[in-house]
Amino acid sequence: MSNKPEIRITLVEKRGTKGCSRGHRVGDSWDYDTERGNLCPLAMHTAFVYADILRCGGCIPHSPAGEGRFACPDPDVLNIFKIEVVKSAD
Repeated sequence: MSNKPEIRITLVEKRGTKGCSRGHRVGDSWDYDTERGNLCPLAMHTAFVYADILRCGGCIPHSPAGEGRFACPDPDVLNIFKIEVVKSAD
């Protein structure tokens, strides 16, 4: 059994007029360990840093404990994701 907390990534907001190049929509959600290959590589590039911080017990500035928000760096659409610990390590 793994001692790493489970991490969930959810697309919570889209800004801009263009659509996501990967077709992600607000409400889409991914398990970091088993579904991260389905997340856009641009977003994943940003997400992995946040996941490591949360897994090590760190805090994301200006966020509640165990979660944070980040934006995909795609210049044509601004997707905002929530990343959160959904289950503490056993």
